[in-house]
Amino acid sequence: MRSRRHPSRARRARPLLLSALALAVAAPLLPGGAGGASAAPRPDYAIRVDTAGTGPDISESMYGLFLEDINFAADGGLYAELVRNRSFEFGPADHASYTPMTAWSEASRGGATGTAAVVDDGERLNETNRQYLRLSLAGDGEGEGAGFGVRNAGFFTGMEITEGDAYDFSVWARSDRPAGTELRVSLGTEDGTPLAADAAVAVAGDTWTKYTGTLTATASAADGSLTVTAGGAGTVRLDMVSLFPQDTFLGRENGLRQDLAERIAALEPGFLRFPGGCLVNTGTHEGYQAPDWPRERSYQWKETVGPVEERAVNHNFWGYNQSYGLGYYEYFQFAEDIGAMPLPVVPALVTGCGENRATDDPALLARHVQDTLDLIEFANGPATSEWGAVRARMGHPEPFGLTHLAVGNEENLPDAFMERFAVFREAIEAAHPGITVISNSGPSASGPTFDRAWELNRQAGVDMVDEHYYQSPAWFLANNERYDSYDREGPDVFLGEYASRDNRFANALAEAAFMTGLERNADVVRLASYAPLLAHSQGTQWRPDLIWFDNDASWGSASYEVQKLFATNTGDEVVPSRATASPGQERPITGAVGLGTWATSAAYDDVAVTAADGRTLLADDFSAGTGQWSPTTGAGTWGVENGALVQSDLASTENMLVAGDPAWSDYDLEVTATKRAGSEGFLIGFGVRDTGTYYWWNLGGWNNTRSAVEQATGGSRAEVVGDGTTIETGRAYDIRVEVRGRTATLFLDGREWGSFTEPATEPFRQVVTRDEATGDLIVKVVNAQEAEAVTDIDLGRRARVGRTAHVTTLHGDPDAVNTETERPIAPRESVFRHAGNRFTYAFPPHSVTFLRLSTR
Repeated sequence: MRSRRHPSRARRARPLLLSALALAVAAPLLPGGAGGASAAPRPDYAIRVDTAGTGPDISESMYGLFLEDINFAADGGLYAELVRNRSFEFGPADHASYTPMTAWSEASRGGATGTAAVVDDGERLNETNRQYLRLSLAGDGEGEGAGFGVRNAGFFTGMEITEGDAYDFSVWARSDRPAGTELRVSLGTEDGTPLAADAAVAVAGDTWTKYTGTLTATASAADGSLTVTAGGAGTVRLDMVSLFPQDTFLGRENGLRQDLAERIAALEPGFLRFPGGCLVNTGTHEGYQAPDWPRERSYQWKETVGPVEERAVNHNFWGYNQSYGLGYYEYFQFAEDIGAMPLPVVPALVTGCGENRATDDPALLARHVQDTLDLIEFANGPATSEWGAVRARMGHPEPFGLTHLAVGNEENLPDAFMERFAVFREAIEAAHPGITVISNSGPSASGPTFDRAWELNRQAGVDMVDEHYYQSPAWFLANNERYDSYDREGPDVFLGEYASRDNRFANALAEAAFMTGLERNADVVRLASYAPLLAHSQGTQWRPDLIWFDNDASWGSASYEVQKLFATNTGDEVVPSRATASPGQERPITGAVGLGTWATSAAYDDVAVTAADGRTLLADDFSAGTGQWSPTTGAGTWGVENGALVQSDLASTENMLVAGDPAWSDYDLEVTATKRAGSEGFLIGFGVRDTGTYYWWNLGGWNNTRSAVEQATGGSRAEVVGDGTTIETGRAYDIRVEVRGRTATLFLDGREWGSFTEPATEPFRQVVTRDEATGDLIVKVVNAQEAEAVTDIDLGRRARVGRTAHVTTLHGDPDAVNTETERPIAPRESVFRHAGNRFTYAFPPHSVTFLRLSTR
């Protein structure tokens, strides 16, 4: 990064005036066009570029990646290990269905018998690898190679095995037989078809020893499995049973899956944030140690380095096991391999992601602060230092060059977080003054937590604040100017997690439109990363995601194509420009009304909807039943009890009954609501246009910890405004929602709870940057609407602009989705030969277009 510290801020430019400025097209149109236009019709838009002007520099690390083990991104994904549950540590702490034998089954050769049991006793491999497999062999069976053992099925549909490829097998084992025990290792399909010649491993002695071998595949299969059997009688103990393809990224041992790593590297990321996310700030902050050996812990870096057989295991917040085979060393190595700045995140001892607890333990806080100092030494210290020596022993004597480190993630308790953050920052800046310590602003784009967190960050003068938000496409189209009003004197913004809530091209278009605003405000927004990065198609806990994969293939989403286009064509500085706005975007809130619940039984009565002019649009006391209402989301058990509409199913979620006209606007909704039982409160719908497009006022949501208005667009919801209001059981609440134009005001028991104005979406967005190495101007235009956007582009007379522009276009149906077999959204390269200082270009509907114009 060129500028990281506050002294540079005095030289920052004010935000440039760009979108939403009306411009007159005064000069005649020049011939040309694109997108199928054969003539030059009157332009719909105008873009004016001040090529002599100076805009903000763009960080060299502007676009990066956030890699968290969610959606089986690491184990079962990027981490190339093919054996699932290789150390027999799975259990109910990871997932209710897991046992120490998950993914394993007993196997026999030649009719041999025995028992396989996972035990936790003093014979274990080491203290942190606490469970192992004990095979008790009967010594029976017939024929050469007879034996008893276990088979591992791998992840999901089985191990992907490719003919001709070599696979490294390893196991830690011991035998109580003085003469030793032979292990037979084989690869095969579910129906028993061999996939490689068997390998023999001679286990000698009753001390834990690592044994290795290589299997070369003689056939390909998608349902491969690994079988290990032992012959003879006696007891054999096994642990850390592993199968790695030799073909890993850059050929590294304990390495990464080649196709996924290459697809990530193709994004040319400026930084790599890891390891979380919710992995960092959930669970206990105690270590994996006696007497309790807690299995639900925050991610603590020291547990993830050193020999893999000595690394701890952990419950993964996203509902599976985390092996830590892909640990901090491997993250640092991967960042270096792909040319990305490492950006680790450490726990702040305040949990988030729905847990929302502050740990008040000075000794534990001091330990985590010291761990963080040790982490910096691990990354940057000489090989002669304590933790630099650990790095060197792992194979990297030279420092990794850490410059940025984040403390915490999405904490919902900003005051408690800032108290602890201050302790971390003080210690880090005293010991390592060159490190930028990054704070955060909570889990949302707005609201009381966000506002308070930013207030505290400004008061503390932090260098950089991490913002996170997942919103609808409409939000991204309407919030391009979000950072125009941010204080240019700091702190900087790290947009660490963002995405539009689906993987359609329409979502990617909205993200692209928003990214033009990030670049325009590059003096404030220094780093940005879409999230999540990876998702296994058969093990997904969250969507949307940037890269999808299964056991044998990977593919980039439409958002991947957008991120790659921006990341590989960023430019070095912003060139001042402005564009006309799209007419008719300020539409009022329209829609019917709704009543709903989420895991709660509630009663509703005396519903009234009144137009702004006093006309009654709806009145229902439910004396005549529920005939005016119909379900749009969920089911539930609805009926009339004691003159009120009641939903009684406590297990049912996302229920809403709707009444009225989707064309309604400018109205008041009034209703009396009473929570009867359950974990949450009420859902009061308004602006309901269809099953996937509505607002609801979620009172007592998130297990009755807070309330918020959420906007649903295309079936995905994003928070608009919220606070800490909770709902009491058995109390009747008077609720009123006033809708006027694009503004809604909400009242609870006669007092104003909050209000918001729906921002106008803008489907035409642009930004211009300059590539210092080539001298090119890069005109980036997003046209997220059905109509072609014929645009007059004026670069002024000061620049010598060539007549030929190199064009990269993403264009397609807004509902298009990239899949393993189809890639409807892909870059198309072309040449436009009618450029110059002023020209007309027709941007296709639903498109992202980059024009590279030579000025040399």
